[in-house]
Amino acid sequence: EKMMEKQQDSTDSIIDAIKTQVEKPSCPPIPAQKVCPTVDTSKGQAAHLKGKLIVGQVEKIYLAATEQVYTARIDSGAETSSVDARNITRFERDGSNWVRFDVPVPGSDTLVTLEKEIVRRVKVTQAAADDPERRVVVELQFAIGDHQQVAEFTLTDRNDLENKVLIGRNVLRDVMLIDVGREFTTKLPEAIAKNRNDS
Repeated sequence: EKMMEKQQDSTDSIIDAIKTQVEKPSCPPIPAQKVCPTVDTSKGQAAHLKGKLIVGQVEKIYLAATEQVYTARIDSGAETSSVDARNITRFERDGSNWVRFDVPVPGSDTLVTLEKEIVRRVKVTQAAADDPERRVVVELQFAIGDHQQVAEFTLTDRNDLENKVLIGRNVLRDVMLIDVGREFTTKLPEAIAKNRNDS
């Protein structure tokens, strides 16, 4: 009988131990992820998440080649970024293929003429056209917020479109995240934004 009591006591203590072990452990709450914008006013301002710039669907963009600020549409559906270009003329320079083109100055009828080496050509099929159009791609330096880089831009006539610059996946995939429903989440450096028209 004593033997049975000892076994029961032993069983009870095992059950107690199991109950203690399976009680839900208390964990500290997970801290909310902070997104801190830069505070240096001499530079552009932008929020970052995991090292990527957070942008809205429309942002101010500075094109170094034209020294102008444009309103750019951020479009994850477009493979390559594009810029409004008129009077596109291909020519050869030192055995390389180059292109001369005009880019509009925002808020005026003025055009800036640029000459760039052709990086590649792309075929673009428009819904209304039967034959694919071959477009020229050049490299342009630009800035959004505190981010600056050189990227490929397709030259295309965007005269009928509201935004003269489009930022596509070739830029987004590495450095930006789109916060849909927001616009103008970044701020260009004062030195760039000052005395610039934009459109």
